[in-house]
Formats: sequence, C-alpha cells, structure tokens
Amino acid sequence: MYQIQCHKQINIQQSVIHKYVDAFAMVLVELIGAFIIALSIVYIYFKFVIFNFWRKRGVFYIEPVVPTGNITDLVTGKAQIGVFFKDVYMKYKHHRVIGMYSLYKPVLLINDPDLIRTVFTKEFESFHDRGVYCNEKIDPLSNHLFFISGKKWKNMRIKMTPTFTSAKIKQMFSLIKECGDELANYLESKAQMKDSVEMKDMAARHDFLNLLIQLMEKGYIESDDDKKAINTSITVNKLTMAEAAAQSYIFFIAGFESVSTTVTFALYELAQHQDIQDKVCKEIDEILAKHGGLTYDAMNEMTYLHKVMNETLRKYPPIPLLVRICTKDIDLPTTNIHLPKGTLINIPLLGLHRDPSIYPDPDKFDPERFNADKVAERHPYAYLPFGEGPRNCIGARFGYMQTKVGLVSLLSKYNFKLHSRTQDPIIFNEKFPVLSAKGGVHLIIEPR
Repeated sequence: MYQIQCHKQINIQQSVIHKYVDAFAMVLVELIGAFIIALSIVYIYFKFVIFNFWRKRGVFYIEPVVPTGNITDLVTGKAQIGVFFKDVYMKYKHHRVIGMYSLYKPVLLINDPDLIRTVFTKEFESFHDRGVYCNEKIDPLSNHLFFISGKKWKNMRIKMTPTFTSAKIKQMFSLIKECGDELANYLESKAQMKDSVEMKDMAARHDFLNLLIQLMEKGYIESDDDKKAINTSITVNKLTMAEAAAQSYIFFIAGFESVSTTVTFALYELAQHQDIQDKVCKEIDEILAKHGGLTYDAMNEMTYLHKVMNETLRKYPPIPLLVRICTKDIDLPTTNIHLPKGTLINIPLLGLHRDPSIYPDPDKFDPERFNADKVAERHPYAYLPFGEGPRNCIGARFGYMQTKVGLVSLLSKYNFKLHSRTQDPIIFNEKFPVLSAKGGVHLIIEPR
C-alpha cells in the first residue's frame, strides 16, 4: 500500500512539473516570437526609414548595415577612426560628398576642398558647432572651448583670443625653453649609454594659468603694450572657477597630445632619414651660433625646421578627422543637397593629407613639399592640421612654438636612430581617436 501511494505522489509531482515546463516553454516561445517581431520592426525601421535619409535626397551613399550603419569596424574596435575614414576617402574620393550613417545618425563625408572651405569659412554660420557632448552641470570639464557651442563658444573665444597673441606667446617662450632644456638634460644619461627611449611621454607640460587667472580676476587679459583691457565691452564677465578649470583641462590635453605626438613622429621620420636629420641639425647649429643660443627670433629663422614640422603634421595630423554639425537648414552651395539642422559633417583629414593626387608619393617624408612654390600650387584647404576658419585651433601658433623648441632642444644635442622595437611601418592604435603609434616609438639616442 505504501509503495502504491508513493508512486501516485510521484506521478502527481511529475504531472505538475510537466505542466510548469509546458507553461514555461510556451512563455519562452512567446518571448522569442515577440523578440523576433521587435527585431523585425527595428530592422524595417532602420532599413526603410532611418537609412532612407541619403537615398531620398539623391546623395551618393555607402550601403549601411543594421544597426551600426557604416561604422561596424569602429564599433568593434577593428579600425582607428582616422584610418577608417581615410580608407573611405581613398575608395570614393571621386565623389565630392559621401552619405554615411554613424549608427542611426546620417553623416555627410566631404571630400572636396572647395566644399570644405564652404563649411569651415564661407557658410560658417551654418556649421559653427562640433556637435559633441557638453554639459557644464553634470560634467564641468566638458565646458571648454573645443566642445561648447553657439554664443557661449563665441564669447569664450573672444575672451581667450588675447591669450594667444604673438606678444603673449613670446612672453612664454623662456618658460617653454626651460622645459626644453630640462627634457634635453633628462635624456643625457640615456644618450651616453646609447639607450632607447619611448618618445611620446617625454614630449609634453605648461599651460596658461597666469592668463586664466587674469580672466578670473578681471574678466579680460591685459594688452601687450599699454596694460589696458582688450575688448572690455565684450569680455566684462569674469571666468568662473569651473570655466577656468575646463579651459586648463583642454589646454593640457591638447598641448600634451598635439605637441608630444608631433615631436614623436618628427623624430621617428628623422631617425629613418638621416640626410634630412643632418640638414635640419645643420640649420639649427648655424642659427644658434648666429644668435648665441636659442631665442624667439632664432626659432623663427629656422625655416627648414618649420618645413619638417609641416610635413610631420601632413603625414600625422594629431586629430585625423574634423567634425562639424549643421546648426541650421541650408542648401549646400554648388550642390543640389539640402541639409537639415543636426546633420553631422565629417572631414577625412588623414585622407586629404595622404591623397596621392594632392601629395605625390604621399607616404614619403619630404619637407620640400612645403617650399613656397609647392604650397602655392595646392588648394589651401588641402592642408588642415589645425582646422580652418573662425573655429580653427586657437593655440596653433603656440603649438608650433612648443614643438619647435622641443625639437631644437633635442636635435642640437643628440642624434636619433630607430630602435628595433619600433614597428615600421607604424600601425596606429585603434583605441585612440588621435593618431598614436601602437607599441610606441622607441628611438636610440646618441650624443652629437
């Protein structure tokens, strides 16, 4: 009797379990069905609504993939952003513009230098923002000159412009020279041992704290001659601590990246081309002897060094992709394209700088490309390492000075050769939006 009752209880339990399993299976099937329906709806919405943006405007476009659009390799981390858009440029450069999709957002890639001039300068009022994240309340450090938009950007630009006058830059020259001397002295022991060094972190430091403090205390920067305010009618509002912190942040990041990257890649190229290194060292030695050392005027006389820098920035622009956003509806001049407000604009700078039809044999490092006659032959908007127009890099001249001082300090004392640890050719790190060598740039330093 006991065994019969046990069997009955087991049968009841199994029946209950089967009912639960069946119910769960039905729910699971329903969930899977609902998921498939939802995915189908999303796919159809992307395919025939979101991804119809360029088709209905008659713009040549690259066929997108749901849901990443045209940036699958960027989303999966397979490509560096500048290299990715360079490859797109090279493949489709016979089109003045290319329609693309960044996830669900339509993006117009502009290949034509005339249209680039239109966006950066001629129609600046329709493209004055970069369309990047900025929220001063949640993230105060995002409230800096590179990110902010509209009138806020314009007012901040007016405040900051006096920071970068020729006289102000000249005043900071001695401080930058001290940094260059410290860098050269730091490398002395490595040079004596003919040791290798990774250059990127060696070539960074100083910002504009004194001038930012003036803006915090007075609301303006004193002029270079009579100590009177510049544009006081416009720049009466004092810089807040949060605003000053944000500007210091972007100056540090921009200074560290652009200068250290340019110095690093310049030395990488010079290490491979000893004839060019010898030529620039000869110029440095002659001008330093003429002026009795490195002065502001001596630095400005180093014209071949300037060509070396320009060629470095051509091959390795620190920011290889320039971005704008359409701030109001516009019919793009010389095209039949109507761009609604909010459309993203990408300029494939690395593509332009490596275009063989603009720069023959583009992978060759050749400072002579920047002889005056060669520069005059090229479209002025085919070389944009610091952008162009009203929203170009405000610190471009200061960046040139920092880089020149760093190179002069090093090349006047040391010779550089490529170390076997350095990849050749360089592979750019996919994880960073700026151009950075994967594995670093390792050089052998020898005293001259």
